[in-house]
Amino acid sequence: MTGRLFLRALLAVIVFIGLANSSAFAGEDWKPIDPAHLAMKTPLVEPDADAEAIFWEVRVADDMSYGDLRTVLNHYIRIKIFTERGKESQSQVDIAYLGNIKITDIAGRTIKPDGSIIELKKDAVFERTIVKVSGAKLKAKSFAMPAVEPGAIIEYRWKEVRGNHLSLYDRYQFQREIPVQFVKYSFKPLSLSGYYAPNLQMSVRMFNGRFEPFQKEKDGFSSTTMKNVPAFREEPHMPPEDQVRTWLLVYYTIDQQLSPDKFWPKYGREQYEEYKKKLKVNDDVKKAAATMIGDATTPEQKLERLYDFCRTKIKNVSDDASGLTADERAKLKANESPADTLKRGMGRSHEIDYLFAALATAAGFEARVVRIGDRGDTFFDPSFADDYMLGSYDIAVKLGNDWRFFDPGSTYVPFGMLRWQEEGQRALICDAKEPVFVMTPLSPPEKSLEKRTATLTLSEDGTVEGDVQIEYTGHLAVIKKEENDDDSPEQREQSLRDMIKARMSTAEVSDIKIENVTDPAKPFIYRFHVSVPGYAQRTGKRLFLQPAFFEKGIPALFTASQRKHQLYFHYPWMENDTVTINLPKGFALDNPDKPAPFNASDLAKYEVNMKVIGKNEQFVYNRTWMFNALIFPQASYAGVKKVFEALHESDNHTITFKQAAAQ
Repeated sequence: MTGRLFLRALLAVIVFIGLANSSAFAGEDWKPIDPAHLAMKTPLVEPDADAEAIFWEVRVADDMSYGDLRTVLNHYIRIKIFTERGKESQSQVDIAYLGNIKITDIAGRTIKPDGSIIELKKDAVFERTIVKVSGAKLKAKSFAMPAVEPGAIIEYRWKEVRGNHLSLYDRYQFQREIPVQFVKYSFKPLSLSGYYAPNLQMSVRMFNGRFEPFQKEKDGFSSTTMKNVPAFREEPHMPPEDQVRTWLLVYYTIDQQLSPDKFWPKYGREQYEEYKKKLKVNDDVKKAAATMIGDATTPEQKLERLYDFCRTKIKNVSDDASGLTADERAKLKANESPADTLKRGMGRSHEIDYLFAALATAAGFEARVVRIGDRGDTFFDPSFADDYMLGSYDIAVKLGNDWRFFDPGSTYVPFGMLRWQEEGQRALICDAKEPVFVMTPLSPPEKSLEKRTATLTLSEDGTVEGDVQIEYTGHLAVIKKEENDDDSPEQREQSLRDMIKARMSTAEVSDIKIENVTDPAKPFIYRFHVSVPGYAQRTGKRLFLQPAFFEKGIPALFTASQRKHQLYFHYPWMENDTVTINLPKGFALDNPDKPAPFNASDLAKYEVNMKVIGKNEQFVYNRTWMFNALIFPQASYAGVKKVFEALHESDNHTITFKQAAAQ
């Protein structure tokens, strides 16, 4: 049987029945220290590592405690310190957690090179909030390991209890920020009587690596191991972490899993039946569709009017900027049909999508729900016969022989686009007879445009001052709106100031106006006044100035000579800059050269134009940059790096203004 929802429903029934199947897992004593490990002078896995884990063991048990499901994890790690950098990186420990998770039974100790042992004191452990985002707090149990020095071994363990939880699609990492000689995971599934769930079993799937076959242990545990695991290191513009990191997915299945060629057609047909009733069209929906379409004549115009209505006239209560608290959203009654969403004028994201599909159907279009992955998390792999990686959904509407894709339930996504995470991906179009995978299109660069204008006055001392406007559309606008929509006006202004001062530390920003933050359709716009002392360097009678004002202070994107992972850009984009500089009296352009344009096989285009207006009164700089690619193999790194080095060099091009001799 397929579907995560069914599994969750089944397990909810099990909880309701209240099986008394609590399996406590007691902490274990410290393992003996191998003298050879204490004597180690160099790491085994990576020769230049500053610290290396000798082992990292995790025991994971699903059980019931007084009728409540829970997952109990016991962690134990031992680390050898080789250098001062290793001491600095490993001495401070943060055990992060969220929600219903409890961290208990923390213990640690340091074994010095001479064999003496210093225990971690219980009062050295404290709790702190690492970050707070949209009302959710990421907390940590923090402590500093005692007396750490190069040559020492540190080890610590803790218990993690996940309340109201089961290992239902949990991810377990095999890589840390340091290399590990030996990783071991032991799992104990929920034990159920065959009367309740005769075919329920724990399953696993490895991603980006290979593990040893599972071995049965005592007390109902089974374990798998991995040796000599390299450290995981982030690189700029790499694929999502779990697309390249080694990890294990743990989940429960019912009945034997089908092969992919049988699973996906079956799943697509089941999903079609599941969603059919949610897209029901009644007379109210038909009348509303006719009214919305009005005098529109082309299919494109009709769909755009339906889309805009759903996005602008139906309040999206799932949005964090809806004005509703999390508790208020949880208490809202679900809309049972598109007619309910239409009548109430509000709905959750998926209910708004269903309404759009129903309106399109009422207007004579063929509409379907599509299941799709999120390439901001991992890349969908159809060889995994499970719906886990198709966690998102959109609406497909047929125009002629082609399917078009829509998501009005994502408030800020423009008509004709999807969230960037869902573009350029396989989407399963659910159908009663022949479900089919179709690739969603990738929006071209001009759809995600950053248009920047600055009208500045240059003083003889090198200060520039003036008015700036930055306008974002497409994916860029979606990101900006999501970043700002639940912030206060003061927080939004401070974020802008921080963004400017990160590039130009002397900049002073004032008269800030931020427009269309929560408007579904209009571009996101910054307007502000800026003053940057010392922007141009004065030497004698010359002023040296970087005309690419919006690129000032931005470091090179790729600096490493080699690379391990693929290059990954979230979406194509385009930048269009116009910088007008009023020149100080008596100064004229001394070196009129400009950066050469380049065109990298239609994947990247760069062009700059410069001109002087009047009698050396104004200097105008126009810059266009376009990038139109998503992913490159690691072998292409040198070529891509060269393109961005050329971009960085051109953006840092300096021109000179010379003061004329006094008459």
